[in-house]
Formats: sequence, structure tokens, C-alpha cells
Amino acid sequence: MRFYFVAPLPINYKFLLHAHSHTALLGWIYLGLITLIYKVFLEKAEKPKLYRRIFIFTNITIVGMLLTFPFQGYALFSIIFSTLFLFASYWFAWFAIKYVPQDYKKRFSWLLIKTSLWYLVFSSIGPWAIGGVMAILGPESIWYKSSIYFYLHFQYNGWFVLALLGIFFFLMEEKGIVFDPQKMKSFFLLLNLGVLLTMFLSMLWFVPPVWVYILGAIGAVAQTMAFYELYVILRPQVAFFKHAFDSQSVFLLKITLFLMAIKLSMQILSAHPYFANLAFRLPDFVIGYLHLVFLGIIIPAMLALLKHFKLIRVPNSFVILFFAAFVITEALIFYKGIAIWQELPFFADYYLYLAVLSCIFPIAIGILFLNHTQIYAPPKTYTSEHN
Repeated sequence: MRFYFVAPLPINYKFLLHAHSHTALLGWIYLGLITLIYKVFLEKAEKPKLYRRIFIFTNITIVGMLLTFPFQGYALFSIIFSTLFLFASYWFAWFAIKYVPQDYKKRFSWLLIKTSLWYLVFSSIGPWAIGGVMAILGPESIWYKSSIYFYLHFQYNGWFVLALLGIFFFLMEEKGIVFDPQKMKSFFLLLNLGVLLTMFLSMLWFVPPVWVYILGAIGAVAQTMAFYELYVILRPQVAFFKHAFDSQSVFLLKITLFLMAIKLSMQILSAHPYFANLAFRLPDFVIGYLHLVFLGIIIPAMLALLKHFKLIRVPNSFVILFFAAFVITEALIFYKGIAIWQELPFFADYYLYLAVLSCIFPIAIGILFLNHTQIYAPPKTYTSEHN
């Protein structure tokens, strides 16, 4: 995709962008999360055949999107596979809620997981709306972009984040760690208030009424307060994390926390009309922000958990190359936005540097792929040796 700006390529960039966004989010993060949820919460349900059917069907839809989007964009076959994926996600959500063992249902960790699954389902309103918007109002309508942002928002702020938090809390519950119920309730309410209201931050690009800015700002503050509450809750458990995770995973989690702090700060800034307009005029800031969330926050935390449950092997060479590529490309993306914003010098061959350095990502992924263990390890029950 980034070589597209260096040399003419016989592909439609927008079509390739659709393929990239769908397979990256659904083929990597989504599959990683449902694997973790099944491993942690559903393995005791002893429904491996049903889960395998869901998993295979889901992969067929993702491969279908990968093979159709680059050639036709949003058209008949890509829409069919996208729609089938939505049904696959509903199928998994139903499966998880129906078959979770009874003794897990009263846990705070399951409350987070169940809520994350509802956000997964709720986010699908966006894709369902896109077809109607394109047919009635056209792709230039503000509702077209709003539908996409609606989907993305509830994916990464709701489904992804709450699912990861649910698994971390499960680990602590298994160790017998007890938390103050009032603090947990406060954290949960603030977290969900933040998820719901920060949706309005995704609507600021078309300069809506003032009340939308206010609600978005309240959401950004609520989400920041929620993660401060989380910090207060988890601060006494530092020893647990150092004992439960190896040094590499602790490093991944530290990166996640550091970048989460940056994300929350950026959200608060984006509630101001000046910065909201700036993000609209300079899409590099939006691209950099989304990559920061997916590559810098969600994926490191997910890899730490996958490694913890022995579902994947993460070699140090992958971590070094992945974060080198992440830091360098993020710096270049944000530099472009800042340079245009502040009228700074813009060096020659920028796009060539960005394209070549982005090649580190597939090299890192190749190393991870070659060193991975089997996707699903089949021990019957969760045991203390996983801690």
C-alpha cells in the first residue's frame, strides 16, 4: 500500500485499503481474541466441535474478503463475505454467552467479556448501515464515514479493550486476588460511559453542534478516569504481573500502558474544536492514531496473553523488529502531519522511506509465523501452571 505512492501500481488503492483494514482487524486481532476467550472461559464447556465450526467458518469469510476486496472494493462478493463474517461474529457471541460455565458467570472478568461481546454485536450496526447509506445517500454523505467510524470505535474502544481486560482480570481471580467491589463498580461504569460517549469524538470531523463536542469531551474524561481507577486497582498487584508474565511479556504490557496514556491524552485534545478540525484536515494524524491503538496497544497486550497461555511463541527478534517498524513508521506518519500543520520542511523521498521501512513489518510477522506453536493447544482445563 505504501509503495503505491512511490511508483505506479496496477491496483486500486482504495480497494486494497479495504482488504488491509478488514483482514488486519478481523484476521489478526479478532481471531486472537476469540481464541483467548475460548481458551480461558469456554474450554471447560467441552464444545470443541462447535467452536471449530465457528472458527473455520470465520476464517472462510476472512479469506473471502482478502481475495475479493483488492479486486472489486465494496461489491457483490466482498459484501457477501463481509456479511457472512458478521453472522460468524454473532455466532461466536451466542456460543460464548450460552456455553460459558456457570461458575464463571458471577465473575467480574466474565462481566467484562460479556460486555465486550455486546460491543462486538453493537458495532456491527455500522457495516449494516453502510449499504443503505451508499444506496440512498452515496459514499460522499457524512453518514458513510460516520458508519465506518461507528464500527471502528466500538471495535477498538469496546470489544477489543474490554475483552483484553476481562482476560487479565481472570488471571488475577484465579490467583485469589480480591478487589474492592465499589472500586470495581466505579471502574466499570466509567469505562462504559467513556466507551459510549467518546463515540461523539468520531463525529467531530464534519463540525457538528456544540453539544456533540461537549459529550465527546465528557466521554474522553470519563475514559481517562476509568483507566486511572484501573491503575489504582492494579497498582498493588505489580508483583503478580511480574510473577505471572516473563520479562518479554512485562515489556509488552509496559508498552501497552505507556501508549494507552498517549491515546487518552490525544482523545482529550481531539474534543477541542481546533484539534478536531486539524485531524479532519490532516488525515495523517488519524492514521497515526489508529495505528498507535491497533499496533501499539491492542496487539502487544494480546501477544502477551497468547504467549502466557502457550498459544504462541514470541521470539525476541520479532519484538525488536516489530517495535522498530512501529516507532519509525509512526514517527514518519506524525511528522508529515506536523510538518504540514506547522509549515516545516518536508524532506525528499518521504514516501520511499516510509514504504521501505514498512517492509520491516512483514519480515517481523514472517519470523513470528515461522516460530509459532500450534494455534490451539488442547489441555482440558485451566491449571495453575499457566499462571
